[in-house]
Amino acid sequence: MSANAPHDAPTPACYDLIVLDWDGTVMDSLGAIVACARHALREARLPELSEELIRGGIGLGLEATVERLLPDLDGEVRRQWIQAYRDHWISTYQHQPVLLRGARSAVVELNHREYMLAVATGKGRRGLQRDLDELDMDRLFLASRTVDEAPSKPNPQMLLELMDELGVRADRTLMVGDTTYDLDMAKNAGVVSVAVLTGGHDRQTLTSRDPLACLASLADLPEWLESSR
Repeated sequence: MSANAPHDAPTPACYDLIVLDWDGTVMDSLGAIVACARHALREARLPELSEELIRGGIGLGLEATVERLLPDLDGEVRRQWIQAYRDHWISTYQHQPVLLRGARSAVVELNHREYMLAVATGKGRRGLQRDLDELDMDRLFLASRTVDEAPSKPNPQMLLELMDELGVRADRTLMVGDTTYDLDMAKNAGVVSVAVLTGGHDRQTLTSRDPLACLASLADLPEWLESSR
């Protein structure tokens, strides 16, 4: 547990609900997202952006991503980039869902331990549902929220709605994600968090948000929960 973790945080055995981010936490999709973003930049005749900059924005909704990457972009050009991104994703990348190593077994194990599981993601609804269907994982999650139903992270609305839907208090909920957007969303919702190092933000950046732990990957979460009892 982080030395700066809240002293009144529940022990892992007390969690009823575990909410997972998707891209970079469950899905090995960051490379595809970067490539798709670069395709869209070229199609919209915009300057190239560094991989580091693009990766740093992954986890937000598309509108929030564009605002972060290209804050001065004209509204029409912004719409062109978003449409180009969506078109490229559908034509090239949507059929390439790849799970991070150990992610499926971790989700299955948590399900077997009778944790309630949910997803809170910056993806759109169609994209998330497509992944869940193709990977045969829909049955493992009780609920999910995307940027089509709630504001982009770090706004807490996704978590608040999931807790309300599943009837779980904030002090019995754990958020797991790979970006500060996930951890900030959790804090804004009054929920503790665990970070994983499989996404766009590094350890130093993540630990600045005081998660309970910073794990190598989601695969380590079941063991962490067990050892932290």
